[in-house]
Amino acid sequence: MSKITPKELEQQMHHESVQVIDVRSLDEVKQGKIPTAENIPLDELPERMEELDRYEEYVMVCRSGNRSAKAAKHLQQNGFHVKNMTGGMMKWLGDIEA
Repeated sequence: MSKITPKELEQQMHHESVQVIDVRSLDEVKQGKIPTAENIPLDELPERMEELDRYEEYVMVCRSGNRSAKAAKHLQQNGFHVKNMTGGMMKWLGDIEA
């Protein structure tokens, strides 16, 4: 599985559109998320995969990187192009929106 650091993601977001999916719970996301990130909680991901475009690349994000790794693995096994952001939101130093 491909990985991306929070710093690399932040830099990439300055130069191009990046599809970020935050797999944390709604309550966790209320505490702040990466701007433009779409929230699809991990437990909803299997039912909501049809909302995603198989031709896009996605970066999966959670609190520490564990749930997003599970999400990335699941999506990859289903034909999606994904990266996991290592360290999760605990390591994110970029902008946050409520």
